[in-house]
Amino acid sequence: MKFTERLKQFFGIRKAISDEFFDALTDLLVEGDFGPAGAYKMTENLREVCKKEKLVEGDDVRRALAGLLEAKLIPPPADFGLGESGELGVVLLLGVNGVGKTTTAAKLADLWRLQKRKPLLAAADTFRAAAIDQLKIHGERLGVRVIAHKSGGDPAAVVYDAIEAAQAGAGDLIIADTAGRMHTKTALIEELKKIDRIVSSKARSAAYIKWLVLDATTGRNALVQAETFHEAVSLDGVILTKIDSSAKGGVVFSLADELKLPVAFTCNGEKYEHITSFNPQAYSLEFVGLA
Repeated sequence: MKFTERLKQFFGIRKAISDEFFDALTDLLVEGDFGPAGAYKMTENLREVCKKEKLVEGDDVRRALAGLLEAKLIPPPADFGLGESGELGVVLLLGVNGVGKTTTAAKLADLWRLQKRKPLLAAADTFRAAAIDQLKIHGERLGVRVIAHKSGGDPAAVVYDAIEAAQAGAGDLIIADTAGRMHTKTALIEELKKIDRIVSSKARSAAYIKWLVLDATTGRNALVQAETFHEAVSLDGVILTKIDSSAKGGVVFSLADELKLPVAFTCNGEKYEHITSFNPQAYSLEFVGLA
């Protein structure tokens, strides 16, 4: 059963708003990928709201919970911090292998291409030849130029060349796919720091965004990944992939509460159009089964 359905069922079955109710809700939120401390704090806040507003009906309590959840989330900037068309923007996509970075890069390119931006794809995951080939295929399908070097090359050099191409008029928005081999964490972090330095020095006046791509089905492990990357290169937000029936979704609230990171987009399929800008209100209502 999808987690939102379990939460909906919980509010339907439990009529009495008691200590037992709040204890059970805390346990359920922990199962939904909240951290224990965050779940306890949320239910205590809900307890106070229910007492103050004299809420006793399940649906009223559920709406109150949705409101508290929404208040926790950080909405992304209206333009995602990327400025206007024609101004150079650089988007660095980070994340471990298997989360869907390459596909997400293509989705973003398609999204902004349709919004009259001129995206460039940078194949900075030089560790995997398949990632370079995959990005080239996406580029051909979308009519988007791909900047790529040979497998095993310097990823920072790929990003450098992409910036040079953009500054020469080839595009106004660079979307860089990066490697995610966490089994060699130290090397990866140093690699990302080098790319970060290149962008900061070579494209000093550009709008520069660093988004972590997370698999929503990995639960609390997503928070651990976010902490590692955030410490290395100071993230601006996250993109959640694989939002489907197996994704519980509570980690989104921990990302906002513990790391102050907004969610920029969610993805729920493989097609280019399967990407949606994040709406905190809609997400919170859906999480509690009210959407």
